[in-house]
Amino acid sequence: MGKLQNLIVLFGIILLTIGALATTIDVAKLRFPVQKTVLPNGLTVLLHEDHSVPTVSYQTWFRVGSKNEEPGFTGIAHLFEHMMFKGAKRYSGKEFDRVLQANGVTNNAFTTYDYTGYFEDLSSSKLELIIDVESDRIENLALTPENLKSEREVVKEERRFRVDNNVAGALQELLWTTAFHTHPYKWPVIGWMPDIDSITLEKCKDFFHTNYSVSNAVVVVAGDIEPDQTLKLIIKYYGKLPKVDVPRPPLPSEPRQAKELIASAQKIVQSDNLAVAYHITKAGDDESYVMDLISNILAEGESSRLHKKFVYDTPWAVDVGGNSSTPQDPGLFEVVAQLKPGVSSKKLAGPLFLEIENLSREMVRPKELEKAKNQIMKHWVDSMKTIHGKAYSLVLNEVVTGNYENLFEDLIRYEKVTKEDILRVAKKYLVKSNRTVVTITPQKGAKNETL
Repeated sequence: MGKLQNLIVLFGIILLTIGALATTIDVAKLRFPVQKTVLPNGLTVLLHEDHSVPTVSYQTWFRVGSKNEEPGFTGIAHLFEHMMFKGAKRYSGKEFDRVLQANGVTNNAFTTYDYTGYFEDLSSSKLELIIDVESDRIENLALTPENLKSEREVVKEERRFRVDNNVAGALQELLWTTAFHTHPYKWPVIGWMPDIDSITLEKCKDFFHTNYSVSNAVVVVAGDIEPDQTLKLIIKYYGKLPKVDVPRPPLPSEPRQAKELIASAQKIVQSDNLAVAYHITKAGDDESYVMDLISNILAEGESSRLHKKFVYDTPWAVDVGGNSSTPQDPGLFEVVAQLKPGVSSKKLAGPLFLEIENLSREMVRPKELEKAKNQIMKHWVDSMKTIHGKAYSLVLNEVVTGNYENLFEDLIRYEKVTKEDILRVAKKYLVKSNRTVVTITPQKGAKNETL
């Protein structure tokens, strides 16, 4: 274990055992060296050297997500997450997977409202190989009718599995499509089924050549590397790729919600499922740190207020949880409850709203706020213990907030939050007129089976 990792473990112990402000601020100054370079073609490169283990995390994120799609073609960003694994010129078809597997590379990808990310975790001795593989699929992705047809069917099946036939996915989709009327967060990342069917090869090519250009990408390489040598390799493989103008027309802002919104659906489920959301701020705002703490106090973990109240003290629910979702544009604070069979969502709703909105009426207890800070800070420290975690956090901040260095201000900003801030922000957001409520209930006349 390297010196930095030993320090991180020590800092985690300090966060759990010492609540003094001065100590926490010292921990919040934790930094590690990062070299940032923007190539002439627009590719942003972040390099972090850490020789504690002979491995590398190589991550490529593109500044495109479902919010950048056009109505009628929703789901194309997620479709490309699949298309990118179909091979290119130097590593075509099944050769792409075979090469990665033969060299012990762990890889995956994900699509969100705001970005699409790809990662490989590998031995540092295979670094040039993965740079070659990644640059190949940016330059020469195999966009063929056959690949589009096969991946379209895979995505449609994924939608059936994750949303259409999954109560949690259906509830989440219903919540966001009800809460948002104007901003593109109103459509699901995976897309609507008719839109997935309507995506043409021509549309794929247009989408790819703009959004998957080096000008729209951030590459982070963290781990057992020599930064100068690594940059030379990246320039060797990526430097020849052309700069592309990536148009980013302004997205429509979501108007302030004026009244409570309610929606419901019926599915073949055993019990009621309820979700409630409140419009909140975006990533990087001071209020986003306050909302993270509010979310922790109310809905994260078995000791949170809502879980304790409605799973243990008044056992109406099997589970109650939630999170503060602050993407690049203003998002939602959401709470989801799976009720016990026979317990109506109407019975839970009133007491649940009261418990949530109590934070806008009563000051949080100092020890409760301190506990929330310690839990969040420990999670931050834990996420920095692995090379993959550091790479992920760096590129996330670079893409979402515009500057990877914002990562190193997180602990300071959490520590600065006061109980007065909690009350003020709760009064601003946790109110009935800003509330969206959706339910999924058992289908009448159907057998009581889970989806």
